[in-house]
Amino acid sequence: MKFHHLLLPLLLISSCSEPAEEETAGLQFGDPGSLGSGGEGSFRFGVATAATQLEDENPDVDWYHWTLPVDQGGRGAGTDFVGDAVKGYSRAVDDAGLVKSLELDAYRFSMEWARIEPQRDQVSEPALAHYDEVLDKLVADGIRPMVTVHHFSNPLWVNDFVADKDCENGPTDTNLCGFGHAEGGPLVVEELRQHAKLLAERYGDRVDEWCTLNEPVNYLLASYGVGFFPPGQLSLFDFERKFIPVVRNYLWAHAVMYDAIKEFDTIDADGDGVAASVGLSLSVVKWAPARDNAPSEDPADLAAAQRVTYVYHHLVPKAFTDGGFDSDLDGTIDEPREDWKDRLDWLGAQYYFRAGVTDGQVIPVVNVNVCFGGFDFGACLPVEDETKWVPAMGYEFWEPGLYEILMDLSTTYPDLPLMVTESGIATEVGARRAEQTVRSLEMIARAQKDGADIRGYYHWSLMDNFEWHEGFHPRFGLFHVDRDNGFARTETEGAALLRTIATGRGVTAAELKQYGGLGPMTPEE
Repeated sequence: MKFHHLLLPLLLISSCSEPAEEETAGLQFGDPGSLGSGGEGSFRFGVATAATQLEDENPDVDWYHWTLPVDQGGRGAGTDFVGDAVKGYSRAVDDAGLVKSLELDAYRFSMEWARIEPQRDQVSEPALAHYDEVLDKLVADGIRPMVTVHHFSNPLWVNDFVADKDCENGPTDTNLCGFGHAEGGPLVVEELRQHAKLLAERYGDRVDEWCTLNEPVNYLLASYGVGFFPPGQLSLFDFERKFIPVVRNYLWAHAVMYDAIKEFDTIDADGDGVAASVGLSLSVVKWAPARDNAPSEDPADLAAAQRVTYVYHHLVPKAFTDGGFDSDLDGTIDEPREDWKDRLDWLGAQYYFRAGVTDGQVIPVVNVNVCFGGFDFGACLPVEDETKWVPAMGYEFWEPGLYEILMDLSTTYPDLPLMVTESGIATEVGARRAEQTVRSLEMIARAQKDGADIRGYYHWSLMDNFEWHEGFHPRFGLFHVDRDNGFARTETEGAALLRTIATGRGVTAAELKQYGGLGPMTPEE
């Protein structure tokens, strides 16, 4: 999930809508089904995690060195050292059992590339066997696995910022110099293709659903655009020469991973007639025109909002539905790529908040001003209800945005099934998590009623974890993790409610009355 709130400026917009009518009856969802043809009307309840955010000490992953204190040889970036995270590697099988305890249908998680291939072309059999155990547990419990191949982390050898090696002389086996390097970038793409091939061959007998990339725009901006994630490169302001090659290669990586998974996962693990269904997830945000701390109807602001919408919602999926790359982000493909066309089976949406944008120069290329992280560049929206402010992340949860974005994606990509592959809230208050869950499901049900083909909801996250730049303070977990008391997992009110919803395949009228609607939420204590 996510990124530091200072990255919010480069998110997106969808047009405003009227609030949903108050529900007088419960919500009912379909039975778990397929992401392939014939799966219309199916729906699965799931939960999501990412390896780096959970797993124990791993000095081969870039985030370890990125957050390691300077006096210990690291970069010392971010709020906390990732260290043992929440002991999610050594407890992985037990944690998989938590998914079953919630009576969920599905679990989306990533397999740490740096653990499987700690050195280039040196594969760790113990790591592969570890993920075998996790998958075996899930399958035995009747849980459908969805594997994310690349979720914000890399082996250090992909771009070794620690050694600070001179990439002007070209890549080496210990430093490929990252996605943007003229020689090294294509090598990284090939390495990801080989990694996806390995996962498909090894785990295809148990996995049918694959997510190649998690929130590609967020990852690219954070890692290579503004430098908040490893390798910490600031290339957004050298757009054509440095940033666009990174974007091009990362999208290319999806295409080659798609082909590799399709070729080497040939086993229909769940018997639905589809051996491999391959998609990716987008970060989606309700990004609204604003000026002088008020909603804006200025045509320039509306156009600015549309530009950011395109970059966040449509630049990536259109590359694979239409087959090509829009290298200047103007909305028109100028680099046709037939090898990218039709390389998307489904699309994931990950929604957390809304914020403001105006026409301006704070963010280059798309030419917008933004409101984020406590900074007001003439684009802050008033928070209509302070109970919906999420203080741990510095943004506002706004329910209707999810409906509006799902409808936009459904209209734009009518042939792609949609999944809400992440949705959650950082809070210490169980009732707020329960409210966020029910209200998100209300918006999903409303979009389904209006014709959107939405086939699942994955709550972020199974347990409290390492929230990238923000460290361990934000708590998104259905299970609370006490890092000071043996990493104990404790069920929250949100977990209990999601179990009830998953068991009954819907939300009752009483639950809607208690947790739903558009009114105030339980305040953060």
